[in-house]
Amino acid sequence: MALPLRAALRSAGRFMVKNPTTMLSMARHALGMRVAVPLDALRWFIANTPPSKKAPQDVTITPRPPAIGIGATVDLMGTTVRAGASIRVDQIDLREGAFKVTLRLSDVNMKVLGESFTPVAGLIKSGALDLSKPGNLAKFMPKKPAVLVEAHDDIIVLDLMQNPKFAENVKVQGILGTLTPVVQVSGLSTEGDFLILQLRASPFGIPRALNAARQLAAG
Repeated sequence: MALPLRAALRSAGRFMVKNPTTMLSMARHALGMRVAVPLDALRWFIANTPPSKKAPQDVTITPRPPAIGIGATVDLMGTTVRAGASIRVDQIDLREGAFKVTLRLSDVNMKVLGESFTPVAGLIKSGALDLSKPGNLAKFMPKKPAVLVEAHDDIIVLDLMQNPKFAENVKVQGILGTLTPVVQVSGLSTEGDFLILQLRASPFGIPRALNAARQLAAG
């Protein structure tokens, strides 16, 4: 079940009324070609998204400039674990036919919840896992997702185009083809309680963008 748009708009309106300075901060960032997204908006979205059995639970989001702190309760190979990390976006390759993000993880921590005697629980409790290099752990995990294309030390590289449902989505590809020739996301970080998307404009891509827009409208 999708998140109701009307409920999201009502909540956004109430948030703006209660936090008038937020609009001023967003406008200030917009002048510098930055999109400022309140972290409260992400928290609201997560809290109001219909739950699923496999989804992380009790998700927390905290700013750790320039990184973002993420915490969640997850099922790790049959073991309930409270995990957290600081995630920094090192590089974004977003263009027509490409959606690759390079992440750097730090302050990774895991704690077994409840009584558990699984091999994973034993490794976590003994401290045998080197959490300072989470990429090395991700590299050898079973059933590695297709979007995880590279992992080493504290680096994780995700390529969403390796997900067939994403790569073959005509609307998504049309939007990328329309927007990315003109506007590129050159960076992503946190500042205060905002997620900041740094944009870079290129007027030379307007002809390609217009052609992609026509194809999208025709399709």
